[in-house]
Amino acid sequence: MSSRPVDDAPRPPRPDALSPADQHSTEPTPAEAAAATPPAGQEVGGEQPAAQGGGAAARAVGQPTSQQEFSSRQVGLQGPDVPAPPGSVEQKAQSPPRVAEPQPHLLPQGGAWASSLVPQQPSVSQHASVPQQASVPQQAEETAPNTEQAQTVGGAAQPAGGVAGSDQHVHVVGMGEVLDHVRQPEDLRRPPVVQFDGVTKTFHEGTPKEFTAIRDVSFVVEDLPDKGEFVCVLGPSGCGKSTILRLIAGLQPQHPATRGRVLVMGRPVSRPGADRGMVFQDYTSFDNRTVLDNVTFGLECLGMPRKQRYELGRYWIERVGLNLAKDQYKYPHELSGGMRQRVAIARTLVLRPRIILMDEPFGALDPQTRLNMQDLLVALWREVQATVFFVTHSIEEAVFLGDRVYIMSNSPGTILEELEVEPADRPSHLMQREPKFQETVFYLRDRIAKLERQA
Repeated sequence: MSSRPVDDAPRPPRPDALSPADQHSTEPTPAEAAAATPPAGQEVGGEQPAAQGGGAAARAVGQPTSQQEFSSRQVGLQGPDVPAPPGSVEQKAQSPPRVAEPQPHLLPQGGAWASSLVPQQPSVSQHASVPQQASVPQQAEETAPNTEQAQTVGGAAQPAGGVAGSDQHVHVVGMGEVLDHVRQPEDLRRPPVVQFDGVTKTFHEGTPKEFTAIRDVSFVVEDLPDKGEFVCVLGPSGCGKSTILRLIAGLQPQHPATRGRVLVMGRPVSRPGADRGMVFQDYTSFDNRTVLDNVTFGLECLGMPRKQRYELGRYWIERVGLNLAKDQYKYPHELSGGMRQRVAIARTLVLRPRIILMDEPFGALDPQTRLNMQDLLVALWREVQATVFFVTHSIEEAVFLGDRVYIMSNSPGTILEELEVEPADRPSHLMQREPKFQETVFYLRDRIAKLERQA
């Protein structure tokens, strides 16, 4: 498979707010204790409370009831370290502000960010082209997916019957490749950034209300330095997609797992951390804080001085497509749904997390705004170079955004299938017109429709 473009600039270090010895401590801090308390009115394994504003769909989690709770749940921060001040306000429109040592991880590197959100005419160095003559014929895909002859997929020659450097056999479907099994650690060239090893989550175990959300979930996501990977999770309603995200985040009541291991960077997840940021489906802004104060809330919790955090906040407000002059002092009730989700994304990216977890963040948006947000997210992801886990019910959204797509079974959910997908090289509304794109969408739609009929 071709891969998303990799910037030549070295990846900036990402020191967490805690020391390495403290990051994986099993002793919770007061902020984590607040994060571990499920929001009022939230039911496990059932319907979630309705959103309180903006016409949003049902929330994946409850609305934060305090700034402290929001800090630990949405931001996942601990530690007193304070990044140094960035450059002047006048420089933010021309180039990313610079942060002096010791914490340059809060800002992007100059070579990694695009001058526009989605380039209309990408160069060869930015996107790998896919020659039409290199495509595997449709008949060959259906009748002999594991042919002994060498294939050319995504413009690059592959060994016969599989992916370079592994024993995987693939079946080409449009712009995707269906692997013959879900990858495990032995299939990777590099260590995994996230690993699930036989994970099962059962709520109210041993009681009449016992409910198993996921069962025996095993997968690995490779750590790709200076690039990251965009992983989408699809499946029938109630199959446990959000449970997987919250187990990675270390958020209760989903965390901890009933059985199995959840590893991040090779270490068991014991609590929320600064290396993981989460964007929820509903709008999780504080109604009594301006856009600027909402975006910089996590930095405020770290103790960063106002001038420094406002400089960072203004940079990211512009990067997510908001009008700095008009929007920075608005309150959430003055914003549209799309604008409020831009605020939530900026609040996450300002902290430069290593892993970004997104639980149907565009589910409540109108179709055109949703397409615009997809294009924006691709551009921002290429800038921050993080690993993204994205839960969605939209198959088109998953095919456009994802480098990799997991298909989950009916509840209790497990991973049935893994696809590698060609990266997006055009805006969403153009990509969705391509026959290869539609072929992949139809394949996934048929798979999920069959699962729903079996439920």
